[in-house]
Amino acid sequence: MQRLSTFFSTINFSTTTKIILFVVLTIIWLVNLRIFYRIKNQAAFITVGMLGMFVLMMIFVRPWATQPLARIVAALAGFVGRLTGTFTPFFKYGILFVGTRNGSITLQIDFECSGIIEIMVYLSILTFYRVYSVSERAILSAVGFIYIIVANALRIIIIATMIHFGGEDMYYIAHTYVGRIFFYAATIVLYFYVFTKSQVVRMKVGSFSYDKEKAPTKTDAADDSSKEKADENK
Repeated sequence: MQRLSTFFSTINFSTTTKIILFVVLTIIWLVNLRIFYRIKNQAAFITVGMLGMFVLMMIFVRPWATQPLARIVAALAGFVGRLTGTFTPFFKYGILFVGTRNGSITLQIDFECSGIIEIMVYLSILTFYRVYSVSERAILSAVGFIYIIVANALRIIIIATMIHFGGEDMYYIAHTYVGRIFFYAATIVLYFYVFTKSQVVRMKVGSFSYDKEKAPTKTDAADDSSKEKADENK
């Protein structure tokens, strides 16, 4: 993930080049999607759709979305910091000023910490996840977007709080281990309820379904009774 973050953060084209590149890549992506859709290759359609959408968003959406996301995360985390007195936010720059016993440390919410990659991955998967209807995917996109931002803000709060009480030496453990484990665990919970559980609940194998079966009505019972009598007469 770190290498992926570094790669996309180094991409910087002029405005004209971006527009041309966006049009060309989008056309190539849509043509391939159309081909796989017409030949009914669902696996290739979904794979190309997810990967293509992710790459396009990371190249063309990431540059202007990263800083606003960083500011939102800083604002959410900073609200808790001000209440507890553990750290002070600077929303405009996406920075948290954390005071410690031995001094202070500045935390900058950059490309990796903004949650932009996780949001783009989630939206790319959900867009081509055929279990849901279009309206359901739209709702879950908004819910997942908010969830990831809040989870990321909580991660930053945990890191800043640990540094505040443990000092600057606590930064590596808080950022590399505790913060990441919390955020990944929160992401796994989101993916389980949105993707895994929904797939299992809506799965049907033969006449068996994980959906709640309707209780048999009187008409169904009468039909079954008639069929049994017909079988006995035979």
